[in-house]
Amino acid sequence: MKPNPIALLIDDDKANRRLLRMLLESQHYRLFESENGHLGLAAARACQPDVIILELALPDMGGMTVLKRLRQSGQTPVLVLSVCNREADTVAALDGGANDYMTKPFSEAELLARLRVLRRCIPSEFEEPVLIEGDLKVDLIKHLVVLSGRRIDLTPTEEALFHALVAYAGKVVTGKHLLRSVWGAEGENQGQYLRVFISNLRKKLEGTHGRVVIETTGSLGYRLLLRSGGRIDGDVEFPSETIELQNGECRTARE
Repeated sequence: MKPNPIALLIDDDKANRRLLRMLLESQHYRLFESENGHLGLAAARACQPDVIILELALPDMGGMTVLKRLRQSGQTPVLVLSVCNREADTVAALDGGANDYMTKPFSEAELLARLRVLRRCIPSEFEEPVLIEGDLKVDLIKHLVVLSGRRIDLTPTEEALFHALVAYAGKVVTGKHLLRSVWGAEGENQGQYLRVFISNLRKKLEGTHGRVVIETTGSLGYRLLLRSGGRIDGDVEFPSETIELQNGECRTARE
C-alpha cells in the first residue's frame, strides 16, 4: 500500500477532528480537515486524497449531497463516520456510493482496519510512481533522476528529499512532514537543514528551465510544481490548485 497516504476528514465536530488527527497521524497519514461540505468538496479537488472520511450531519449541506458530488467527480474511497445510526441512513449512504459506514462512537482499531481495506482499493500504480515532465524522468523505485538523457547526481539526503516531493507532486508538503520523512522524528526541529537541501535541489533542477520548480508555499512547506503539466505513470494529472490552511482548516487557492 502507498506510504503516507492522504486522508481528508469532512466533519464539523472539532473534538472528533482532534481525535482522528492524533489517531491518523500516529499511523503516518497526512490529514486534511474541513469543517463543512463546501470546504470538503473544494479540498477533495485540491489535495486529491487517497481516502475520505465523511460525517453526514454537516452544518451547511446534507452529507448525502456531498457524497453524491464526490462520486460525480471521482472514485476516491469514502468511509462514512457519522452520528446518524439508523439502518436507513446506512443503506442510503452505501447505495449512494459510500464504500463503508461506521457510527460514532467508534473503535479506533476497527476504523484503522477498515481504512486499510479501503486503501487496498487504490490501484497499484500509485505505489510505484514515475514522474515524467518534458525531459525529466524520476523513478522512485529505481532511484533514478534523469534530465535530457543524463542522470542528475543527488546525494542520498537530496534524493530522499526529492522523492518525498515527487511522491506528492502538485501538492503542498509541510516542512514538518519532509523533515520527519528524511531525518526521522528527531529532525523535526532542524528547519535550517531543510532550507539548505531545498536550495541545493533547486540548483540541480535549473536545467529544466523553469518547467519543474520547487515552490515555497508561505509558511506551510513546499510543492513540486510542474509548469506545463505532468503525469505519474501516464494517468494522473497534477492539479492546478493547492491547499492553504487557515485557522487549522482547509482552503483552496488557485494559482
